[in-house]
Amino acid sequence: MVEEIVNRHGIAEDKLMPILLDIQNSNDKHYLSEDDLKQVSKLLGIPESRVYSVATFYSFFSLQPRGKYIVQICDNAPCIVNGAYNVIDDFRHILGIDMGQTTSDGLFTLEYSSCLGCCSHAPAARIAGELYGDLDSEKIKSILSDLRRR
Repeated sequence: MVEEIVNRHGIAEDKLMPILLDIQNSNDKHYLSEDDLKQVSKLLGIPESRVYSVATFYSFFSLQPRGKYIVQICDNAPCIVNGAYNVIDDFRHILGIDMGQTTSDGLFTLEYSSCLGCCSHAPAARIAGELYGDLDSEKIKSILSDLRRR
């Protein structure tokens, strides 16, 4: 899989980020394994340390298995002031997991996020790549229910 993705993008260091994203998105556990990073390093002819530094610098990459749907809850000041801690508690209670954990069915992973750019609709979260604002318990239950039906 890794070699196919690298070949599709082209063997060039400036393709590193899209290559890593494609590898992570192709993995059913939505993460980059140590073997993935080593293989990319070898195929692109760049040091493993360079590949690892990119994979660990950006928050959208993960070196740990994650759920099908990533729930990233904004924990910046505007969201906190508008109830983000309640939203975090709601997600934790509804999903039965803590921040940084994945549900036993492998569907959801809870993560903190810095500003999502939705301050006027705080508290906000990015869920499965989509932005949601003005979150409350009922809206959270509805969103999660919809995702479970997919």
